[in-house]
Amino acid sequence: MFSIRTGKRYYIEAIGNGRSDWGDVDPVTKQTTGNYGDKYTGSIKESESVITKENGFSNIISIDGGSPYSIIDELDKKYPSI
Repeated sequence: MFSIRTGKRYYIEAIGNGRSDWGDVDPVTKQTTGNYGDKYTGSIKESESVITKENGFSNIISIDGGSPYSIIDELDKKYPSI
């Protein structure tokens, strides 16, 4: 995310178990069919994250639930506007 107010860049990754139970719901059995979880996970495993100190990131923050944008808004308030 790029802050228009401060000019700072924030990087966000959804960390999870790296898979999902996405698929089609069979109208008869009400069971999920198809295996789309391997292709479209919605998150990555923490070990696959590119947001690391080795890649030049500092001030790495992990949150459990909630909106990452509200955290970014709070962090952004600490910096002067451009």
